[in-house]
Amino acid sequence: MLFATPALTSEDLQVLDEIEALRAELHHRLAEPRRWENQLRRSLTAAAVRGSTHIEGYTISGEDAETLMAGGEISAGTDDATRNAVTGYRDALTYIHRASAFRIFSWDHTLLSALHFMMTRAGDDVGPGEYRTAGVWVSGGPNRPAVYTAPDPEQVPALMGELLHWLDQGDPAAPALVRASMAHLNLVSIHPWRDGNGRMSRAVHTLVLAREGVLAPEFSSIEEWLGADDFNTREYYAALRTVQAGSWQPERDAHAWVRFCLTAHHLQAQEVQRRFEAAARLWFRLEALAAQHRLDERTVSALYAAAHGHLRRTGYQGEESLTCDQALCDLRTLRRLGLIEPVGHARTRSYLGGPPLRQARSEVHAQVHAELYREPYRT
Repeated sequence: MLFATPALTSEDLQVLDEIEALRAELHHRLAEPRRWENQLRRSLTAAAVRGSTHIEGYTISGEDAETLMAGGEISAGTDDATRNAVTGYRDALTYIHRASAFRIFSWDHTLLSALHFMMTRAGDDVGPGEYRTAGVWVSGGPNRPAVYTAPDPEQVPALMGELLHWLDQGDPAAPALVRASMAHLNLVSIHPWRDGNGRMSRAVHTLVLAREGVLAPEFSSIEEWLGADDFNTREYYAALRTVQAGSWQPERDAHAWVRFCLTAHHLQAQEVQRRFEAAARLWFRLEALAAQHRLDERTVSALYAAAHGHLRRTGYQGEESLTCDQALCDLRTLRRLGLIEPVGHARTRSYLGGPPLRQARSEVHAQVHAELYREPYRT
């Protein structure tokens, strides 16, 4: 037995309609190719990786997350556990982005095992890809009782089989956001692995949406929102505890959890919409800045990356299909004009935006975030 998909209220349906309207507007805007779109997609994926791993206690900077997605080296001071966690999650999320478009796809034990292996392969002690054979619980903190006890290990294979069957055929009429939320709840509650259950549940949430065609995964995920700050993370755990009530009780009503997830999706959709608008406005200003200095149009992508604090020679070279010498020449010109500033040395060298870029980004951010986000459920 799994947690059942709850009946939706008129409020839930209204929130779903609002989310769909936000996504439809974004889908329309994405239909027109834009030069900065790839960088925005990488930025959103980087935020998802950073947010989901931060929830588990693995913290990297936004700049390191961007660098990681571009294939660069993250800060040398990052400990091995954090490096392995964020790299593994990047690999799994990259696979999910690809798998969402596979013509031949099936929900099975091997798929989830492979995703779990990608996330945890550096930790042999957690049995990467293998279901647990012992009991597990979620700690309530040092010297405090467990807040959740998962089902006995003997139940795990059958429960996972039931979940996989549901993922393939269950509740086909339910909205995709609701199905993804229920997949998340059931997987994290079964807790089938010794470690990495939270990350896996959030990744599967994203994969369900991707397979349902709810925009591209990077525009659909709530992983960034869940790990954006401690307040959101506390609300996330509180929503889980409300439904789980301390132990595996799938007969309990999951409506509070679905409502929490719809709230998260609504707020994240607003965030993505603003990020899209900010990217468009900033690119326009950087085009004007490049024209003012009589720079080649290709340098705008370098200025855009520097404004966000993650410009690297290799990334710019690949983005614009340049030779190493061409990329270095452009970067020297941008440095001479005071538009970018170097940080670090050799393989870790990156570039930040100079004063004109910092001012442009700050002004654009203030413009698009002038109003507070709208709370979807109004009391």
